[in-house]
Amino acid sequence: MITINDIINKKNKEKITMLTAYDYQMGKLADESGIDIVLVGDSLGMVVLGYETTLEVTIDNMIYHSKAVKKGLKNSFLLVDMPFLSYNVDIKDSIYNAGQLVTKGFAQGVKIEGGKRTIETVQKIVEMEIPVAGHLGLTPQSVNRMGGFKMQGKLKEDAINMIEDAIALEKAGAFCIVLEGIPENLGKKITESVSIPTIGIGAGRYTDGQVLVNYDMLGFNEKVPKFVKKYTNSKNILGDAIKSYIDEVKNGTFPNDDYKYNVDSDI
Repeated sequence: MITINDIINKKNKEKITMLTAYDYQMGKLADESGIDIVLVGDSLGMVVLGYETTLEVTIDNMIYHSKAVKKGLKNSFLLVDMPFLSYNVDIKDSIYNAGQLVTKGFAQGVKIEGGKRTIETVQKIVEMEIPVAGHLGLTPQSVNRMGGFKMQGKLKEDAINMIEDAIALEKAGAFCIVLEGIPENLGKKITESVSIPTIGIGAGRYTDGQVLVNYDMLGFNEKVPKFVKKYTNSKNILGDAIKSYIDEVKNGTFPNDDYKYNVDSDI
């Protein structure tokens, strides 16, 4: 089983791979394929539950899906998102919710979006012996403030603030930081500014690792962000299989003799 120390020690040595999963089968597939970190992201709201944003996702949703994913893991580290309003509103509630993800969802660590405003929350959760990953840049829970899912850190002032946020997160005890939707040179600068791993999603080549949403990289979604590479076209492959099943049922070729039970008695 990959541990937090294994992840930290990969910095500057070996690229870290992270992939989302939301159920047992996808978790098992990611684990067996050798993914370092399986992320149960609140992105499940959009790619699994059909919501427009991640804002509707609840702590109970995260626990339910985390528990399912965990059953499929033997080696991968399990990281789980803390959803919108489950942290920062009240420190005690933040600690409690993080604890629920660990005790009921079997998370090995939790991920929190935001910079300086989250520092106290990160510190307190880490003090409770729960590993915390930070998340800077395009933070989906801030979609309304940002005016949509847009690249962040284009202005010098914003870039400087993000570097400061990363340093503050490390000092608060975060064990890694996800960098999303930022210029490549900023991803490089942040990576060089902290001693903990950075994991990019649309942050260029120079981060310590990469993360993608599984349904995006597997080709389920036609419209994907610029930074997504589709490694296959699962939607068409699976769609063709379902259509073949429909055709064979309709024309009577399934089931044939290969897929039936036989008995010796006369019935």
